[in-house]
Amino acid sequence: MSDDSHDLAKERTDFAEDRTVLAHERSFAGWVRTGMACVGIALGFTALFQALEPVWVPKAIATAFLLIAVFIFWSAERRACGILARLESHTVVTLKPVRIRLLTGALMVTTLALTGTIWWLA
Repeated sequence: MSDDSHDLAKERTDFAEDRTVLAHERSFAGWVRTGMACVGIALGFTALFQALEPVWVPKAIATAFLLIAVFIFWSAERRACGILARLESHTVVTLKPVRIRLLTGALMVTTLALTGTIWWLA
């Protein structure tokens, strides 16, 4: 195999790996959106069914959605960081794992704080 064809093959492989990294970033963003949808469902459920008796029922259902959101955030972070550790970007700038972890941590802490707020203030 000549040096030119070897260089072209390496370049194609590098581009494919970059596309794979970007695809996994989009997947992470999709899972974060799914988690945020669970947070929205929990808030909506709490707001719509405040008058439901006993009072703990809508809070419990909202809490279930919020805990599902926390699990989704955690799971997406684990998967994204694991994949980024195995792949290497070549020409694209990608999210660093530390930023993914910070975002995930912030989402999880605020979701858990919202859970506490629903139980203590609502």
